[in-house]
Order: sequence, then C-alpha cells, then structure tokens
Amino acid sequence: MPALIEYIDVIARKKQRGVLYLQFHPVTWGSFEDDSWRGYDYRVDTRRKKVVAWLRRNHIVWQECGPVASENGFRSYLGEIYLDVPYDEGEQQYQVVRDYLEHPDGTMRDERVRFYYLPLEIAMKNAHHDEPGFWEKWAESF
Repeated sequence: MPALIEYIDVIARKKQRGVLYLQFHPVTWGSFEDDSWRGYDYRVDTRRKKVVAWLRRNHIVWQECGPVASENGFRSYLGEIYLDVPYDEGEQQYQVVRDYLEHPDGTMRDERVRFYYLPLEIAMKNAHHDEPGFWEKWAESF
C-alpha cells in the first residue's frame, strides 16, 4: 500500500518547527485558475528527477508532501517534496541544500524549481484540521 502524502503544514505541526519544501511545475507559472498546471506529470519531470537524485546522493532525507492544506478546495499531487532539514543558516546540511538550489543572491538556479520555508506559526493556523473527523465532516459539506 502506498504511503499517504501529508500536507506540508501537517508535517510542520508534527515536527513542531518551520519546514522546507520544494515545488516543481510546468514552464508557465500562472495561477491555478489559468490551468497552466493541468497535464503536468511530476513523474516525468526531468528537473524533479535531477533534484531527487541529488538529494539521494547527498543523503538528504525527504518525502513527498502536499501543499498547505486549504478548506477552499483541493488538487492532485504535483510532486512537492518536504526536506527534513531545519531552516538554520548555521547548519551545514541547510547550506548544502541552499547552495544547490539557489544562487548566492538568493535567486533560484532553476526558475521552475521553487524552494520554500513554511514557518510553524503559519502551519499552526490549520491546527484545527488535525481534530479527529475534521476532513470527513468537511467533505460532507463540500
């Protein structure tokens, strides 16, 4: 049975800290309303494959994750990855990941790979989602 993909905010609440994650998308970066993401298949995305191979070679622990959960709707999995690396400029593992993904000025080396930090304070805004039965009740009224 395949593992469940957790939302990134759930992971942050479980870790009780801010978390790092990656998003991979097609060439156009429009809003979801413009449907630029439709038809995107993370399983054949060569950029994502390259990043995953690099993470494995560098022994960076990661897992698939969903975006920040929303009560306003949902979408299919688009290949997001949680990086089990604390956001700490002084930590060597963070520096290795940052330097692989970003130029020294903070811009992304590949504009189609996005590197995000989700603070715990933001993740906690969805803590009510963790209540037993929350999503089942939500689905009944969707």
